[in-house]
Amino acid sequence: MIAALVHNLSPFAFEISPGVGIRWYGLAYAMGFLLGYLLLRALAKRGRIALSVVQVGDLMTYLIAGVVIGGRVGHVVFYEPYILISFHAEFPWWGLLDIHKGGMSSHGGIIGCAAAALLFARRINVPFLHIADCTAFGAPFGLCLGRLANWVNAELWGKALPEAMQASAPWWSVRYPSEVFEPTFASERLKPLQSLVNPSEPIQDAVYRAAMLHRHDVLTKLEPLLTAYYPNNFIQAFTDGPFLFAAMALVWMRPRKPGVISGVFLIAYGAARMTSEQFRAVDEGVFMVGSVTLPMLLSLAMIAVGIALCIWAGRRTCEKIGGMRCGQ
Repeated sequence: MIAALVHNLSPFAFEISPGVGIRWYGLAYAMGFLLGYLLLRALAKRGRIALSVVQVGDLMTYLIAGVVIGGRVGHVVFYEPYILISFHAEFPWWGLLDIHKGGMSSHGGIIGCAAAALLFARRINVPFLHIADCTAFGAPFGLCLGRLANWVNAELWGKALPEAMQASAPWWSVRYPSEVFEPTFASERLKPLQSLVNPSEPIQDAVYRAAMLHRHDVLTKLEPLLTAYYPNNFIQAFTDGPFLFAAMALVWMRPRKPGVISGVFLIAYGAARMTSEQFRAVDEGVFMVGSVTLPMLLSLAMIAVGIALCIWAGRRTCEKIGGMRCGQ
């Protein structure tokens, strides 16, 4: 019996040829934007936000650019700055543009969205803070689906469960067959599986291939050899999605001054990331201050800015806008 959740998913929803096709990660982004659009469109139809249905569609175009540019630039600047001076002979020639190889930062995406919202607000002459509120309100869909796409891609692993829990790991723990390629994994441990796979291949490659083909006989013997990890992707999908949306929806049940919802977003998202980061494995080479990682530092900054924004926005003399339901 397979006790824990073993990752053996393909990153491709449809693979046209080896390495080419439609990836779940891209579909997750598209679905996130679609759901955000449908939410804001419904609010626009009801007159709950200061945008028309057409303007909501235009805003989404700006936000798509903001997420892609901000997310990629943020990842490179925050985590892999050497990519800025990385060039190669293949298209697209510059490492910064190698989005197909992965590497997107949610903090960078948020900064990109803020810049896109500012440009859009100036274009249509609507208060920037209200556009920021609308942007924040639709963001949890994409954040949640993005974390689930991280799971499909087998990236952003959680921390290993305590040693005492490894022998009888709970059902919600996660094991990754790709661990067989880790330098710390002794290939000798795979010898009991040798008779089940192609002997002409290196044992790690053969076992991994069999696991990805959903070979139950291989998975049954491989699963207890793998490390059990916290289900970080699912934890962050919940905190960045349903939890974050609920926090903003509760506050925006009635009209608020522009900027309040954006402040709530920054506070709730920062607090959620601080909590979920406790279960996430630290990225190799990431900047740290003691035991505090760079994502935690960025989240602390978000919380501070969010608190300041809520206080400042709440004290402004301006009309309250928005709200999920009618009435003041």
